[in-house]
Amino acid sequence: MLEARGIFFEYNGNKVLAAVRASVEKGGVVSIVGPNGAGKTTLLKCISGILKPTLGTVHLDGRDALGMPRREIAKQLAYMPQSMFFRFPGTVFDTILSGRRPYFAWRPSLKDLEKVETIIEEMELSELSMRDMDQLSSGQVQKVLLARTMIQDTRYLLLDEPNSGLDLRHQMELLETVAALAKGKGIGVMMAMHDLNLAARFSDRIILLHHGKIFSAGVPAEIVTPAKIRDVYGVESIVTRDNGYLNVQVLCCSGEQELDKPGRLPNRLSASGRKN
Repeated sequence: MLEARGIFFEYNGNKVLAAVRASVEKGGVVSIVGPNGAGKTTLLKCISGILKPTLGTVHLDGRDALGMPRREIAKQLAYMPQSMFFRFPGTVFDTILSGRRPYFAWRPSLKDLEKVETIIEEMELSELSMRDMDQLSSGQVQKVLLARTMIQDTRYLLLDEPNSGLDLRHQMELLETVAALAKGKGIGVMMAMHDLNLAARFSDRIILLHHGKIFSAGVPAEIVTPAKIRDVYGVESIVTRDNGYLNVQVLCCSGEQELDKPGRLPNRLSASGRKN
């Protein structure tokens, strides 16, 4: 199990996280959701060791992860950022190969190169393999970053909005790949998500953050409810179940519109914010 206990984090005197606890077992998928600024990315960075918590501990299969050497952590735990700045952009192949750095000192082995070739085929990146990273779309970059993360061959993956920049089809494909990895290879996955529908569809458990604290945690049906969405996001919604999956439909900002009549829902808002 990967477990963070009592995580506090402050930045310039401002509390970002307060007493947050999060865990994922091998083979499980846990999504961290919440509004912008709730602390989702900060929590993942504290767990991965990129940021040092002000207080709290992180245990990796019973070991103190915060006290482990960086190279050792990288063999157990892989982190995928929302985006990555490439000062000197390399090719897609070289970028994915960099995920094998914990396993070689100077030069990659034939095994490392073969792993890159395999994952490029699996992720359908063959046509892009020799293209420089700065020539890719944001969605293509996300797929490359996921491949780079997966090739570390770790027991746990921390993914920060892995579907960012992807169209609907590729969002589904990417998250299906993540879920298959978790179940098929027994990898524990913890990911920050904005889309509640996708989080509910692909997660075993959801952690709902609000103002740097855990507002609620549990199985999707316990977390994705109109009441909790209203309290945390400030919007009215209805939650239905379609083909076994939860479906959130946002109606309006909480308190923004009066109901025309008692018991009647307000006019539904489109994605652009206009009434239909």
